[in-house]
Amino acid sequence: MMRLSIALLLSILPLSLWAEDCPVEARAQVSTLAEQLRQWDDSYHRLGQSPVSDELYDQARQRLAHWRQCFPGTIATPDNPLASARGTRPHPVAHTGLEKLPDEQAAAAWLATREDVWIQPKVDGVAVTLVYRKGRLSQVISRGDGARGHDWSASAYKIPGIIQQLPEPIDLVLQGELYWRLDDHVQSANGGLNARSKVAGLMNRKQLSNTDAKGIGLFVWAWPKGPSAFTERLATLERLGFTDSRRYSHPIRDITEATHWRTYWYNHPLPFASDGVVLHQAQRAPAERWQVNAPYWAVAWKYPAAKTLALVRNVQFKIGRTGRITPMLELEPVRLDDRKISRVSVGSLARWQTLDIRPGDQVSISLTGQVIPRLDEVILRSTTRADLPVPNPGKFHAMSCWQLDPDCEEQLLARLTWLSGNQGLALPHIGRETWNVLIQAGLIAGFLDWLTLDAAELANIEGFGDRSRARVLESLHSARQRPFAQWLKALGIPPAARNNLEGNWQTLVARDTQAWLNIDGIGPGRAAQLSAFFRDPHIQALAETLRMAGIDGF
Repeated sequence: MMRLSIALLLSILPLSLWAEDCPVEARAQVSTLAEQLRQWDDSYHRLGQSPVSDELYDQARQRLAHWRQCFPGTIATPDNPLASARGTRPHPVAHTGLEKLPDEQAAAAWLATREDVWIQPKVDGVAVTLVYRKGRLSQVISRGDGARGHDWSASAYKIPGIIQQLPEPIDLVLQGELYWRLDDHVQSANGGLNARSKVAGLMNRKQLSNTDAKGIGLFVWAWPKGPSAFTERLATLERLGFTDSRRYSHPIRDITEATHWRTYWYNHPLPFASDGVVLHQAQRAPAERWQVNAPYWAVAWKYPAAKTLALVRNVQFKIGRTGRITPMLELEPVRLDDRKISRVSVGSLARWQTLDIRPGDQVSISLTGQVIPRLDEVILRSTTRADLPVPNPGKFHAMSCWQLDPDCEEQLLARLTWLSGNQGLALPHIGRETWNVLIQAGLIAGFLDWLTLDAAELANIEGFGDRSRARVLESLHSARQRPFAQWLKALGIPPAARNNLEGNWQTLVARDTQAWLNIDGIGPGRAAQLSAFFRDPHIQALAETLRMAGIDGF
Protein backbone atom coordinates (compact mmCIF):
# COMPACT_ATOMS: atom_id res chain seq x y z
CA MET A 1 0.00 0.00 0.00
CA MET A 2 1.00 3.62 -0.02
CA ARG A 3 3.97 5.22 1.62
CA LEU A 4 1.72 6.74 4.27
CA SER A 5 1.78 3.52 6.24
CA ILE A 6 5.55 3.50 5.93
CA ALA A 7 5.86 7.02 7.23
CA LEU A 8 3.46 6.52 10.12
CA LEU A 9 4.64 3.17 11.32
CA LEU A 10 8.35 2.71 10.70
CA SER A 11 9.01 3.76 14.26
CA ILE A 12 7.18 0.64 15.39
CA LEU A 13 9.60 -1.68 13.63
CA PRO A 14 12.22 -3.18 15.96
CA LEU A 15 15.62 -1.65 15.59
CA SER A 16 17.13 -5.11 15.82
CA LEU A 17 16.37 -5.38 12.10
CA TRP A 18 19.51 -3.29 11.59
CA ALA A 19 22.85 -4.91 12.21
CA GLU A 20 24.39 -1.55 13.08
CA ASP A 21 24.51 -0.08 16.58
CA CYS A 22 25.44 3.59 16.66
CA PRO A 23 28.20 4.09 14.06
CA VAL A 24 30.27 7.19 14.72
CA GLU A 25 29.96 8.13 11.03
CA ALA A 26 26.24 8.60 11.55
CA ARG A 27 26.40 11.63 13.85
CA ALA A 28 27.30 13.97 11.01
CA GLN A 29 24.77 12.36 8.67
CA VAL A 30 21.55 12.57 10.67
CA SER A 31 20.52 15.98 9.35
CA THR A 32 21.53 15.06 5.80
CA LEU A 33 19.43 11.89 5.90
CA ALA A 34 16.46 13.79 7.34
CA GLU A 35 16.66 16.37 4.55
CA GLN A 36 16.91 13.67 1.88
CA LEU A 37 13.83 11.95 3.27
CA ARG A 38 11.97 15.25 3.27
CA GLN A 39 12.80 15.69 -0.42
CA TRP A 40 11.71 12.14 -1.23
CA ASP A 41 8.43 12.65 0.63
CA ASP A 42 7.73 15.87 -1.18
CA SER A 43 8.59 14.34 -4.55
CA TYR A 44 6.28 11.40 -3.94
CA HIS A 45 3.29 13.10 -2.36
CA ARG A 46 3.29 16.33 -4.34
CA LEU A 47 4.67 15.22 -7.71
CA GLY A 48 3.78 11.53 -7.76
CA GLN A 49 7.42 10.59 -8.30
CA SER A 50 9.41 8.01 -6.33
CA PRO A 51 13.19 8.53 -6.60
CA VAL A 52 13.92 5.37 -4.59
CA SER A 53 12.22 2.02 -4.12
CA ASP A 54 9.82 1.56 -1.21
CA GLU A 55 12.10 -0.92 0.53
CA LEU A 56 15.04 1.50 0.49
CA TYR A 57 12.75 4.29 1.66
CA ASP A 58 11.53 2.04 4.48
CA GLN A 59 15.08 1.34 5.56
CA ALA A 60 16.10 4.99 5.36
CA ARG A 61 13.13 5.96 7.56
CA GLN A 62 13.98 3.29 10.08
CA ARG A 63 17.65 4.24 10.04
CA LEU A 64 16.80 7.88 10.73
CA ALA A 65 14.65 6.84 13.71
CA HIS A 66 17.51 4.70 15.01
CA TRP A 67 20.14 7.40 14.54
CA ARG A 68 17.96 9.91 16.34
CA GLN A 69 17.95 7.59 19.34
CA CYS A 70 21.73 7.26 19.04
CA PHE A 71 22.30 11.01 18.82
CA PRO A 72 19.38 12.86 20.43
CA GLY A 73 19.16 16.56 19.70
CA THR A 74 20.91 16.38 16.32
CA ILE A 75 17.70 17.49 14.55
CA ALA A 76 15.86 20.37 16.16
CA THR A 77 12.71 20.24 14.03
CA PRO A 78 10.73 16.99 13.91
CA ASP A 79 10.06 15.91 10.34
CA ASN A 80 6.59 15.34 8.92
CA PRO A 81 6.69 12.75 6.12
CA LEU A 82 3.20 13.76 5.00
CA ALA A 83 3.74 17.50 4.95
CA SER A 84 3.00 17.72 1.22
CA ALA A 85 0.50 14.84 1.08
CA ARG A 86 -2.46 16.46 2.81
CA GLY A 87 -5.21 17.53 0.47
CA THR A 88 -8.47 19.43 0.86
CA ARG A 89 -10.95 16.56 0.61
CA PRO A 90 -11.78 14.82 3.92
CA HIS A 91 -12.06 11.04 3.90
CA PRO A 92 -15.44 9.73 5.08
CA VAL A 93 -13.44 7.10 7.00
CA ALA A 94 -9.77 7.53 7.94
CA HIS A 95 -7.11 5.44 6.23
CA THR A 96 -5.43 3.47 8.99
CA GLY A 97 -2.11 2.36 7.50
CA LEU A 98 -0.41 -0.88 8.51
CA GLU A 99 2.18 -2.05 10.96
CA LYS A 100 4.86 -4.13 9.25
CA LEU A 101 5.93 -7.40 10.83
CA PRO A 102 9.68 -7.95 10.61
CA ASP A 103 9.78 -11.73 10.24
CA GLU A 104 7.96 -15.06 10.42
CA GLN A 105 8.29 -15.23 14.19
CA ALA A 106 6.48 -11.90 14.58
CA ALA A 107 3.79 -13.04 12.15
CA ALA A 108 3.29 -16.26 14.11
CA ALA A 109 2.99 -14.30 17.36
CA TRP A 110 0.39 -11.97 15.82
CA LEU A 111 -1.67 -14.88 14.49
CA ALA A 112 -1.50 -16.77 17.79
CA THR A 113 -3.69 -14.16 19.51
CA ARG A 114 -6.35 -13.88 16.80
CA GLU A 115 -9.16 -15.86 15.20
CA ASP A 116 -10.94 -15.68 11.86
CA VAL A 117 -7.93 -14.27 9.97
CA TRP A 118 -7.75 -13.81 6.20
CA ILE A 119 -4.75 -13.17 3.98
CA GLN A 120 -4.47 -11.05 0.83
CA PRO A 121 -1.56 -9.96 -1.37
CA LYS A 122 -0.30 -6.50 -0.45
CA VAL A 123 -0.96 -4.79 -3.76
CA ASP A 124 1.77 -2.30 -4.66
CA GLY A 125 -0.24 0.70 -5.80
CA VAL A 126 -1.70 3.96 -4.51
CA ALA A 127 -4.50 3.97 -1.95
CA VAL A 128 -7.79 5.75 -2.51
CA THR A 129 -11.27 6.18 -1.06
CA LEU A 130 -14.18 5.50 -3.42
CA VAL A 131 -17.56 7.07 -2.64
CA TYR A 132 -20.72 5.83 -4.38
CA ARG A 133 -24.04 7.70 -4.13
CA LYS A 134 -27.15 5.75 -5.12
CA GLY A 135 -24.94 3.29 -6.94
CA ARG A 136 -22.99 5.82 -9.03
CA LEU A 137 -19.34 6.70 -8.49
CA SER A 138 -19.40 10.12 -6.88
CA GLN A 139 -15.87 10.78 -5.67
CA VAL A 140 -12.39 9.27 -5.57
CA ILE A 141 -10.00 10.75 -3.00
CA SER A 142 -6.27 10.09 -2.83
CA ARG A 143 -4.99 8.81 0.47
CA GLY A 144 -3.15 12.02 1.30
CA ASP A 145 -2.28 12.06 4.97
CA GLY A 146 -4.98 9.53 5.83
CA ALA A 147 -7.46 12.18 6.98
CA ARG A 148 -7.56 14.42 3.91
CA GLY A 149 -6.54 13.76 0.32
CA HIS A 150 -6.83 15.18 -3.18
CA ASP A 151 -9.84 14.86 -5.43
CA TRP A 152 -8.96 12.37 -8.18
CA SER A 153 -12.53 11.99 -9.40
CA ALA A 154 -12.00 13.48 -12.86
CA SER A 155 -9.31 10.94 -13.69
CA ALA A 156 -11.15 8.10 -11.97
CA TYR A 157 -14.20 8.56 -14.22
CA LYS A 158 -11.99 7.60 -17.19
CA ILE A 159 -10.65 4.37 -15.69
CA PRO A 160 -12.49 1.28 -16.97
CA GLY A 161 -11.06 -0.73 -14.08
CA ILE A 162 -13.14 1.31 -11.63
CA ILE A 163 -16.84 0.45 -11.61
CA GLN A 164 -18.71 3.61 -12.46
CA GLN A 165 -22.23 2.29 -11.85
CA LEU A 166 -23.04 -0.40 -9.28
CA PRO A 167 -25.75 -2.97 -10.03
CA GLU A 168 -27.65 -1.72 -6.97
CA PRO A 169 -28.59 1.92 -6.14
CA ILE A 170 -26.78 2.00 -2.80
CA ASP A 171 -24.49 4.38 -0.95
CA LEU A 172 -21.06 2.88 -0.43
CA VAL A 173 -17.63 3.90 0.86
CA LEU A 174 -14.70 1.66 -0.05
CA GLN A 175 -10.93 1.83 0.39
CA GLY A 176 -8.65 0.21 -2.11
CA GLU A 177 -5.53 0.31 -4.24
CA LEU A 178 -5.15 1.64 -7.76
CA TYR A 179 -2.50 -0.50 -9.44
CA TRP A 180 -0.81 -0.72 -12.82
CA ARG A 181 -1.96 -3.79 -14.74
CA LEU A 182 0.79 -6.33 -15.45
CA ASP A 183 0.56 -9.57 -17.40
CA ASP A 184 1.59 -12.65 -15.41
CA HIS A 185 3.82 -10.62 -13.12
CA VAL A 186 6.07 -12.73 -10.84
CA GLN A 187 7.29 -10.55 -8.01
CA SER A 188 10.27 -12.71 -7.03
CA ALA A 189 11.62 -12.59 -10.59
CA ASN A 190 10.65 -9.11 -11.75
CA GLY A 191 10.37 -6.95 -8.64
CA GLY A 192 8.08 -3.95 -8.42
CA LEU A 193 8.97 -2.41 -11.82
CA ASN A 194 8.12 1.01 -10.35
CA ALA A 195 4.48 0.17 -11.01
CA ARG A 196 3.23 2.08 -7.99
CA SER A 197 5.15 5.21 -8.95
CA LYS A 198 3.73 4.98 -12.46
CA VAL A 199 0.17 5.04 -11.14
CA ALA A 200 0.93 7.84 -8.68
CA GLY A 201 2.42 9.93 -11.47
CA LEU A 202 -0.54 9.35 -13.79
CA MET A 203 -3.14 10.19 -11.15
CA ASN A 204 -1.32 13.39 -10.22
CA ARG A 205 -1.55 14.67 -13.79
CA LYS A 206 -4.15 17.24 -14.65
CA GLN A 207 -5.44 15.02 -17.43
CA LEU A 208 -5.34 11.25 -17.76
CA SER A 209 -5.32 9.85 -21.30
CA ASN A 210 -7.70 7.06 -22.23
CA THR A 211 -4.76 4.80 -23.05
CA ASP A 212 -3.18 5.27 -19.64
CA ALA A 213 -6.54 4.92 -17.94
CA LYS A 214 -6.94 1.42 -19.42
CA GLY A 215 -3.73 0.36 -17.71
CA ILE A 216 -5.01 1.08 -14.18
CA GLY A 217 -6.85 -1.51 -12.09
CA LEU A 218 -8.52 -1.44 -8.68
CA PHE A 219 -8.19 -3.80 -5.72
CA VAL A 220 -10.67 -3.14 -2.89
CA TRP A 221 -9.25 -4.12 0.48
CA ALA A 222 -11.60 -2.39 2.93
CA TRP A 223 -15.33 -1.82 3.25
CA PRO A 224 -15.33 0.14 6.52
CA LYS A 225 -19.09 -0.02 7.10
CA GLY A 226 -19.64 -3.37 5.47
CA PRO A 227 -20.89 -6.63 7.04
CA SER A 228 -19.01 -7.86 10.11
CA ALA A 229 -18.45 -11.33 8.61
CA PHE A 230 -15.48 -11.39 6.25
CA THR A 231 -17.12 -13.98 3.99
CA GLU A 232 -20.22 -11.84 3.62
CA ARG A 233 -18.13 -8.78 2.86
CA LEU A 234 -16.28 -10.62 0.09
CA ALA A 235 -19.43 -12.16 -1.36
CA THR A 236 -21.21 -8.81 -1.51
CA LEU A 237 -18.21 -7.06 -3.05
CA GLU A 238 -18.07 -9.77 -5.69
CA ARG A 239 -21.78 -9.34 -6.44
CA LEU A 240 -21.21 -5.61 -6.84
CA GLY A 241 -18.43 -6.27 -9.34
CA PHE A 242 -15.28 -6.07 -7.18
CA THR A 243 -14.16 -9.61 -7.96
CA ASP A 244 -10.45 -9.34 -7.12
CA SER A 245 -11.20 -8.98 -3.42
CA ARG A 246 -12.69 -12.46 -3.21
CA ARG A 247 -10.31 -14.06 -5.72
CA TYR A 248 -7.24 -13.04 -3.73
CA SER A 249 -8.53 -13.57 -0.17
CA HIS A 250 -8.05 -16.80 1.76
CA PRO A 251 -8.82 -17.82 5.35
CA ILE A 252 -5.81 -18.99 7.36
CA ARG A 253 -5.48 -20.73 10.69
CA ASP A 254 -1.78 -20.52 11.48
CA ILE A 255 1.67 -19.38 10.36
CA THR A 256 2.09 -22.45 8.12
CA GLU A 257 -0.87 -21.42 5.96
CA ALA A 258 0.19 -17.77 6.02
CA THR A 259 3.69 -18.72 4.88
CA HIS A 260 2.23 -20.87 2.11
CA TRP A 261 0.24 -18.02 0.58
CA ARG A 262 3.03 -15.49 1.05
CA THR A 263 5.46 -17.80 -0.77
CA TYR A 264 2.88 -18.69 -3.43
CA TRP A 265 2.04 -15.10 -4.33
CA TYR A 266 5.71 -14.14 -4.27
CA ASN A 267 6.61 -16.80 -6.85
CA HIS A 268 3.47 -17.12 -8.99
CA PRO A 269 1.95 -14.79 -11.62
CA LEU A 270 -0.36 -11.99 -10.50
CA PRO A 271 -1.94 -9.16 -12.52
CA PHE A 272 -0.23 -6.55 -10.36
CA ALA A 273 2.97 -5.90 -8.44
CA SER A 274 2.85 -6.81 -4.75
CA ASP A 275 5.34 -6.26 -1.96
CA GLY A 276 4.06 -8.68 0.65
CA VAL A 277 0.83 -9.93 2.21
CA VAL A 278 -1.74 -8.39 4.52
CA LEU A 279 -3.27 -10.34 7.41
CA HIS A 280 -6.82 -9.24 8.23
CA GLN A 281 -8.71 -10.16 11.35
CA ALA A 282 -12.41 -10.27 10.53
CA GLN A 283 -13.37 -8.57 13.80
CA ARG A 284 -12.49 -4.88 13.73
CA ALA A 285 -13.43 -1.54 15.24
CA PRO A 286 -16.48 0.37 13.98
CA ALA A 287 -15.64 2.70 11.09
CA GLU A 288 -16.34 5.76 13.23
CA ARG A 289 -13.36 4.84 15.42
CA TRP A 290 -10.82 4.32 12.64
CA GLN A 291 -7.80 6.62 13.00
CA VAL A 292 -4.72 7.53 11.00
CA ASN A 293 -2.51 4.97 12.69
CA ALA A 294 -1.92 1.24 12.70
CA PRO A 295 -5.05 -0.76 13.60
CA TYR A 296 -5.05 -3.88 15.76
CA TRP A 297 -6.97 -5.94 13.19
CA ALA A 298 -4.55 -5.85 10.22
CA VAL A 299 -0.80 -6.05 9.64
CA ALA A 300 1.56 -6.33 6.69
CA TRP A 301 4.20 -9.02 6.26
CA LYS A 302 6.41 -7.94 3.42
CA TYR A 303 8.39 -10.08 1.01
CA PRO A 304 12.14 -10.52 1.50
CA ALA A 305 13.98 -7.30 0.71
CA ALA A 306 15.71 -7.38 -2.67
CA LYS A 307 17.93 -4.45 -1.71
CA THR A 308 19.40 -3.04 1.44
CA LEU A 309 20.71 0.37 2.39
CA ALA A 310 24.31 0.26 3.60
CA LEU A 311 26.52 2.90 5.21
CA VAL A 312 30.04 3.08 3.78
CA ARG A 313 32.73 2.99 6.48
CA ASN A 314 35.81 3.03 4.27
CA VAL A 315 36.98 2.58 0.68
CA GLN A 316 39.97 0.34 -0.04
CA PHE A 317 41.70 -0.15 -3.36
CA LYS A 318 42.77 -3.72 -4.05
CA ILE A 319 45.45 -4.23 -6.68
CA GLY A 320 45.32 -7.62 -8.37
CA ARG A 321 47.98 -9.78 -9.94
CA THR A 322 47.60 -8.16 -13.35
CA GLY A 323 47.57 -4.63 -11.93
CA ARG A 324 43.81 -4.24 -12.06
CA ILE A 325 42.60 -1.86 -9.35
CA THR A 326 39.35 -2.89 -7.66
CA PRO A 327 37.80 -0.48 -5.15
CA MET A 328 36.18 -2.30 -2.21
CA LEU A 329 33.64 -0.72 0.11
CA GLU A 330 33.81 -1.56 3.80
CA LEU A 331 30.24 -1.33 5.10
CA GLU A 332 28.52 -1.00 8.41
CA PRO A 333 27.30 -4.64 8.53
CA VAL A 334 23.79 -5.16 7.16
CA ARG A 335 21.63 -8.21 6.54
CA LEU A 336 20.08 -9.16 3.21
CA ASP A 337 18.27 -12.45 2.67
CA ASP A 338 19.79 -13.84 5.88
CA ARG A 339 23.31 -12.91 4.75
CA LYS A 340 25.52 -10.55 6.71
CA ILE A 341 27.22 -8.15 4.33
CA SER A 342 30.19 -6.02 5.38
CA ARG A 343 32.08 -5.63 2.07
CA VAL A 344 31.17 -5.14 -1.57
CA SER A 345 33.20 -4.59 -4.72
CA VAL A 346 32.65 -1.47 -6.82
CA GLY A 347 33.84 -3.44 -9.85
CA SER A 348 36.41 -1.12 -11.39
CA LEU A 349 38.30 2.05 -10.68
CA ALA A 350 36.48 3.79 -13.54
CA ARG A 351 33.11 2.99 -11.97
CA TRP A 352 34.26 4.22 -8.57
CA GLN A 353 35.47 7.45 -10.15
CA THR A 354 32.05 7.89 -11.78
CA LEU A 355 30.15 7.19 -8.56
CA ASP A 356 32.71 8.99 -6.36
CA ILE A 357 31.86 6.96 -3.26
CA ARG A 358 33.35 8.20 0.02
CA PRO A 359 33.09 7.14 3.66
CA GLY A 360 29.75 8.23 5.08
CA ASP A 361 27.86 7.71 1.82
CA GLN A 362 24.89 5.35 1.78
CA VAL A 363 24.56 2.85 -1.04
CA SER A 364 22.06 0.28 -2.28
CA ILE A 365 23.20 -3.35 -2.16
CA SER A 366 21.52 -6.37 -3.75
CA LEU A 367 22.53 -10.00 -4.29
CA THR A 368 23.63 -11.58 -7.57
CA GLY A 369 22.37 -15.12 -7.82
CA GLN A 370 21.18 -14.76 -4.21
CA VAL A 371 24.80 -15.12 -3.08
CA ILE A 372 27.22 -12.39 -4.20
CA PRO A 373 26.72 -8.82 -2.90
CA ARG A 374 26.41 -6.25 -5.68
CA LEU A 375 26.66 -2.48 -5.53
CA ASP A 376 23.67 -0.91 -7.28
CA GLU A 377 23.88 2.85 -6.76
CA VAL A 378 24.62 5.69 -4.36
CA ILE A 379 21.47 6.66 -2.50
CA LEU A 380 22.77 9.44 -0.26
CA ARG A 381 26.08 11.29 -0.27
CA SER A 382 27.86 12.44 2.85
CA THR A 383 28.37 16.18 3.05
CA THR A 384 31.98 15.49 4.08
CA ARG A 385 34.03 14.23 1.13
CA ALA A 386 37.05 12.48 2.64
CA ASP A 387 40.34 12.39 0.75
CA LEU A 388 41.36 8.85 -0.22
CA PRO A 389 44.72 7.34 -1.26
CA VAL A 390 43.66 6.45 -4.79
CA PRO A 391 46.32 4.38 -6.62
CA ASN A 392 47.67 5.72 -9.90
CA PRO A 393 46.42 3.30 -12.56
CA GLY A 394 49.34 4.16 -14.82
CA LYS A 395 51.74 2.62 -12.30
CA PHE A 396 50.23 -0.86 -12.24
CA HIS A 397 50.00 -3.33 -15.10
CA ALA A 398 50.62 -6.99 -15.94
CA MET A 399 54.40 -6.64 -15.59
CA SER A 400 54.65 -4.36 -12.54
CA CYS A 401 55.50 -5.16 -8.93
CA TRP A 402 57.65 -8.28 -8.94
CA GLN A 403 59.54 -6.75 -6.02
CA LEU A 404 58.43 -5.11 -2.79
CA ASP A 405 58.82 -1.62 -4.24
CA PRO A 406 56.83 1.35 -2.88
CA ASP A 407 53.08 0.76 -3.24
CA CYS A 408 53.74 -2.73 -4.61
CA GLU A 409 52.90 -4.89 -1.62
CA GLU A 410 49.30 -5.47 -2.68
CA GLN A 411 50.12 -6.61 -6.21
CA LEU A 412 53.10 -8.72 -5.11
CA LEU A 413 50.90 -10.45 -2.54
CA ALA A 414 48.32 -11.14 -5.27
CA ARG A 415 51.05 -12.62 -7.49
CA LEU A 416 52.23 -14.94 -4.72
CA THR A 417 48.66 -16.00 -3.92
CA TRP A 418 48.18 -16.91 -7.58
CA LEU A 419 51.47 -18.81 -7.62
CA SER A 420 50.51 -21.08 -4.72
CA GLY A 421 46.87 -21.49 -5.78
CA ASN A 422 45.34 -24.25 -7.86
CA GLN A 423 45.81 -22.23 -11.04
CA GLY A 424 49.56 -22.09 -10.30
CA LEU A 425 51.74 -24.54 -8.39
CA ALA A 426 48.91 -25.82 -6.13
CA LEU A 427 51.03 -25.65 -2.96
CA PRO A 428 49.15 -27.08 0.02
CA HIS A 429 48.85 -25.09 3.29
CA ILE A 430 49.97 -21.85 1.64
CA GLY A 431 47.58 -19.04 0.84
CA ARG A 432 47.36 -15.27 0.98
CA GLU A 433 47.68 -15.09 4.78
CA THR A 434 50.81 -17.24 4.82
CA TRP A 435 52.47 -15.09 2.17
CA ASN A 436 51.48 -11.96 4.09
CA VAL A 437 53.07 -13.33 7.26
CA LEU A 438 56.30 -14.04 5.38
CA ILE A 439 56.32 -10.55 3.86
CA GLN A 440 55.64 -8.84 7.19
CA ALA A 441 58.43 -10.91 8.77
CA GLY A 442 60.85 -9.50 6.21
CA LEU A 443 61.57 -12.89 4.65
CA ILE A 444 60.17 -12.05 1.21
CA ALA A 445 60.92 -8.92 -0.78
CA GLY A 446 60.73 -10.45 -4.26
CA PHE A 447 58.58 -12.93 -6.12
CA LEU A 448 60.97 -15.90 -5.74
CA ASP A 449 62.69 -15.08 -2.45
CA TRP A 450 60.88 -17.98 -0.77
CA LEU A 451 62.87 -20.53 -2.81
CA THR A 452 65.78 -20.25 -0.39
CA LEU A 453 63.90 -20.13 2.90
CA ASP A 454 65.02 -22.64 5.52
CA ALA A 455 63.78 -23.89 8.87
CA ALA A 456 65.96 -21.48 10.85
CA GLU A 457 64.40 -18.45 9.15
CA LEU A 458 60.88 -19.73 9.69
CA ALA A 459 61.66 -20.40 13.35
CA ASN A 460 61.91 -16.66 13.96
CA ILE A 461 58.29 -16.01 12.93
CA GLU A 462 56.07 -15.40 15.94
CA GLY A 463 52.91 -17.47 15.92
CA PHE A 464 54.31 -20.24 13.72
CA GLY A 465 54.33 -23.52 15.65
CA ASP A 466 56.62 -26.44 14.86
CA ARG A 467 53.91 -28.19 12.89
CA SER A 468 53.03 -25.08 10.87
CA ARG A 469 56.66 -24.40 10.05
CA ALA A 470 57.21 -27.98 8.92
CA ARG A 471 54.14 -27.97 6.68
CA VAL A 472 55.00 -24.61 5.07
CA LEU A 473 58.62 -25.61 4.47
CA GLU A 474 57.62 -28.95 2.98
CA SER A 475 55.12 -27.25 0.70
CA LEU A 476 57.65 -24.67 -0.49
CA HIS A 477 60.21 -27.38 -1.22
CA SER A 478 57.64 -29.36 -3.21
CA ALA A 479 57.44 -26.48 -5.71
CA ARG A 480 60.78 -27.55 -7.15
CA GLN A 481 59.19 -30.78 -8.42
CA ARG A 482 56.38 -29.06 -10.29
CA PRO A 483 56.50 -29.44 -14.10
CA PHE A 484 57.63 -26.65 -16.41
CA ALA A 485 54.14 -25.91 -17.80
CA GLN A 486 52.81 -25.45 -14.25
CA TRP A 487 55.61 -23.02 -13.47
CA LEU A 488 54.73 -20.97 -16.56
CA LYS A 489 51.18 -20.62 -15.26
CA ALA A 490 52.50 -19.69 -11.82
CA LEU A 491 54.52 -16.89 -13.43
CA GLY A 492 51.33 -15.61 -15.00
CA ILE A 493 51.85 -16.45 -18.67
CA PRO A 494 48.99 -15.20 -20.86
CA PRO A 495 46.52 -18.04 -21.51
CA ALA A 496 47.53 -20.33 -24.36
CA ALA A 497 46.74 -23.89 -25.40
CA ARG A 498 49.00 -26.44 -23.72
CA ASN A 499 50.40 -27.76 -27.02
CA ASN A 500 51.49 -24.21 -27.88
CA LEU A 501 53.94 -24.28 -24.96
CA GLU A 502 55.99 -27.30 -26.03
CA GLY A 503 59.71 -27.05 -25.49
CA ASN A 504 61.80 -25.43 -22.77
CA TRP A 505 62.30 -21.82 -21.78
CA GLN A 506 64.93 -21.15 -24.44
CA THR A 507 62.59 -22.43 -27.15
CA LEU A 508 59.74 -20.24 -26.05
CA VAL A 509 61.73 -17.07 -25.38
CA ALA A 510 63.21 -17.28 -28.89
CA ARG A 511 59.81 -16.79 -30.52
CA ASP A 512 58.87 -13.30 -31.65
CA THR A 513 55.36 -12.02 -32.28
CA GLN A 514 55.26 -13.41 -35.82
CA ALA A 515 56.41 -16.83 -34.65
CA TRP A 516 53.60 -16.95 -32.09
CA LEU A 517 51.13 -15.75 -34.70
CA ASN A 518 52.09 -18.63 -37.00
CA ILE A 519 50.86 -21.13 -34.40
CA ASP A 520 47.30 -22.35 -34.84
CA GLY A 521 44.84 -20.94 -32.34
CA ILE A 522 46.83 -17.81 -31.48
CA GLY A 523 45.56 -14.51 -32.79
CA PRO A 524 47.34 -11.14 -33.10
CA GLY A 525 46.42 -9.93 -29.62
CA ARG A 526 47.50 -13.09 -27.83
CA ALA A 527 50.66 -13.33 -29.94
CA ALA A 528 51.68 -9.81 -28.88
CA GLN A 529 50.99 -10.64 -25.21
CA LEU A 530 53.06 -13.84 -25.31
CA SER A 531 55.94 -12.14 -27.04
CA ALA A 532 55.91 -9.28 -24.53
CA PHE A 533 55.75 -11.73 -21.62
CA PHE A 534 58.82 -13.75 -22.64
CA ARG A 535 60.84 -10.63 -23.52
CA ASP A 536 60.03 -8.72 -20.34
CA PRO A 537 63.26 -8.15 -18.32
CA HIS A 538 61.52 -9.04 -15.02
CA ILE A 539 60.33 -12.37 -16.42
CA GLN A 540 63.72 -13.13 -17.88
CA ALA A 541 65.36 -12.39 -14.52
CA LEU A 542 62.90 -14.74 -12.78
CA ALA A 543 63.60 -17.43 -15.37
CA GLU A 544 67.31 -17.13 -14.68
CA THR A 545 66.66 -17.50 -10.94
CA LEU A 546 64.63 -20.64 -11.62
CA ARG A 547 67.38 -22.00 -13.88
CA MET A 548 69.94 -21.48 -11.13
CA ALA A 549 67.58 -23.24 -8.70
CA GLY A 550 67.48 -26.27 -10.98
CA ILE A 551 63.81 -26.03 -11.90
CA ASP A 552 63.02 -28.32 -14.85
CA GLY A 553 62.61 -26.55 -18.20
CA PHE A 554 64.50 -23.39 -17.34
